[in-house]
Amino acid sequence: MDKSTAHSTKPNQVTLPRLLAANAEKYGDTKTAIREKAFGIWQKYTWSDYFQYVRKTAAGFASLNLTRGDNLCMIVNNSPEWLFSELGAHALGATSLNLFTSSIAEELAFSIGRIRSPLVVVQDQEQVDKLLEVKDKLPHVQNVVYVDPTGMTSYEDNPWLISYATLLERGEKFLADHPGVVEEEIGKGRPQDIAVMMQTSGTTGVPKIAMLSHRNLAAMAFQWIEAADIQPEENWISMSPTAWIVDQMWGMGVALAGAMTMNFPETPETVLEDFRDIGPSMLITASRFWEDMASRIRVKISDASWIKRKLFYLGERIGRTVVEKKLHKERISWPVHGLYRFLKMAVYNPLLDRLGCSRFHSAFTGGHPISPDVIGFFRAIGLNLKQCYGLTESCGIFQIQPDDEVKLETVGRPLPRTSVKLAEDQEVLVKSEANFSGYYNDYKSTEAAFENGWLKTGDAGYIDEDGHLLIIGRKEDIIRNKSGNAFSPDFIETRLKFSPYIKEAVTFGEARPYITAMINIDLGNVGNWAEERMIPYTTYMDLSQQKAVEELILKEVQEVNRQLPDVMKIKKFVLLYKLLDADDDELTRTGKVRRRFVYGLYIKIIEAMYGGRINVPVTGKIRYRDGRIGEIETTINIIGVD
Repeated sequence: MDKSTAHSTKPNQVTLPRLLAANAEKYGDTKTAIREKAFGIWQKYTWSDYFQYVRKTAAGFASLNLTRGDNLCMIVNNSPEWLFSELGAHALGATSLNLFTSSIAEELAFSIGRIRSPLVVVQDQEQVDKLLEVKDKLPHVQNVVYVDPTGMTSYEDNPWLISYATLLERGEKFLADHPGVVEEEIGKGRPQDIAVMMQTSGTTGVPKIAMLSHRNLAAMAFQWIEAADIQPEENWISMSPTAWIVDQMWGMGVALAGAMTMNFPETPETVLEDFRDIGPSMLITASRFWEDMASRIRVKISDASWIKRKLFYLGERIGRTVVEKKLHKERISWPVHGLYRFLKMAVYNPLLDRLGCSRFHSAFTGGHPISPDVIGFFRAIGLNLKQCYGLTESCGIFQIQPDDEVKLETVGRPLPRTSVKLAEDQEVLVKSEANFSGYYNDYKSTEAAFENGWLKTGDAGYIDEDGHLLIIGRKEDIIRNKSGNAFSPDFIETRLKFSPYIKEAVTFGEARPYITAMINIDLGNVGNWAEERMIPYTTYMDLSQQKAVEELILKEVQEVNRQLPDVMKIKKFVLLYKLLDADDDELTRTGKVRRRFVYGLYIKIIEAMYGGRINVPVTGKIRYRDGRIGEIETTINIIGVD
């Protein structure tokens, strides 16, 4: 539907399959709904194609006895089959739950078992093998549908497994025998029915399962269409995991309601190349994506010729000046304006084109907090990157920055028809029709999530004089040192991770005399740095414990300390001997640190940093790429910061 139609439609009048059917009726084969790159060629699906694939997929599910009220688990990559399968389930009145493809077999078995899914849709042989490994724990799963047939020849005689191609054939036969059944089921759907379930990040324990109705997703979609002035056939590139709220909010909401084109890159490695092909108009992705991109740019610039380095750093400095003056609505002198235009043509535009970002009119960073330095860096080189804010329970991003009021530290203002306020303890509260419908089988947690109709986000913040919201951090993570001074670990950690040489950082200081940090180096960037200086190393552990690397990271920490108030300065740190890993429960699947778990796991190292030690022997477990777990012994140095 076009923008005027979207604005005239109310969330309490639609379901997601009805939005799809309306687009198919209106646009038919005249507009592109989906593009997918395969073997270097972009394949197109019109809105009519989209609806017919969903219809056949739904009929295939019906032939396998998926019915209204059932739950469908999906473990898939970003692809058209994800959309077809999820909306096919919704068409029958079923609810979908997407799981991370990076999850191990035991995690998948636990999640599938929680909702007793009778069918599971998976991407490929890797996911099939995981489920076969735990098949005895999945007695309620009647069939597993796999999308990619590569390597599945030897599985063809297993009646538990069905290819997606076979599912479509079953769907066609079912439709021939039961014409009109899918349309009839779509007509039975109600806006208040649960469409999507999402597992929360689980930073403090077992993830809860948030339930989002058709009305929740439609409400969020219409708010975004109005706020961002989204038009039909604008390009969205789907690259965040399908189990993350952002691509659910967009693929199941905004793209449907706004008749956008969903684009699927060929592989994660070709994303930047595919950017240039399709020219997406906007993008929302995790802060880690932008942090990694900024790191790669800085490392490449440091290796460039003298003249290129000087031009880039001059351009960045002039760019930051122009951005700052525009923010404060100050006059930009003609010499600065002229130099900025020249550098934009000579430096910024070629760089953004190489990154595939030259056609963005807006780019957003969400999920984990990001350093204002990263935002400032990209805005200085001409990319309209803005911080936004939301959570799974709010059905995604509800707070964005207006183009003409981008403040590096804030997350802007609420979307239309969304209200935000602060509780007495500074917790951020939000009220919107997009707010979730509750937690699956958890009335107590659902009740605790709301306060007089306002959703409690769990984050602390404040609202500035311009009405912009600034997030301090998780309310439960705000800690006080021994002197009673409060600080946010996130605030420090995001600044550390702006360094191209720091991949992850965890800070400590609760009831302590000073702040310490545990740091993961960036293996790629630090490895390149070491190789250029003829510093030999074999493994991550070996590299992280090199004296030269310790001195490199010390300089980065000292630079961050210069930007922090005294109460937040880091006094000591260690370079951890292994990367924090979701498979070891140290990170969530969305990359957030499970702070309490990490504290307990590495308590010996943490205590050593507060005990006057200069090093600490450690014995730890390390997971190899083939899944084996080994034990290592090493000694790591405790590095003091002047």
